[in-house]
Amino acid sequence: MTGNVPFPDRDTVAEKLAALSEADKSYLALLMENAAQDDNLLEGLRRHLDLAAGSRLLNSLKLENLGLWLGTEAPDRLQIRLMETARSSQHPAYQAFRTGLSRSGGLEKAYPSAIL
Repeated sequence: MTGNVPFPDRDTVAEKLAALSEADKSYLALLMENAAQDDNLLEGLRRHLDLAAGSRLLNSLKLENLGLWLGTEAPDRLQIRLMETARSSQHPAYQAFRTGLSRSGGLEKAYPSAIL
């Protein structure tokens, strides 16, 4: 390969988000600690949601739980970008993720109602 491939690449992040085992959660939490990795995390999230949107069977509960976990665990700096990603499509996969993200209350904690 001659081009620069970001580490971790979006497919790796998408796989971790899809599995969401305890080891994957630890990996993703470590990724979220580094602001330089925000774009890689969000690209992986978009990839995961797009794959879910294209699958024959949609696991809405799993996507909602992913949104809930990310909304709870992600640092304040990511909350708006997570919500922007969740609102970027009207597909049920994105809607399920958005439902979990909203239920987490992460955006409200990061930006109290005085700002919203």
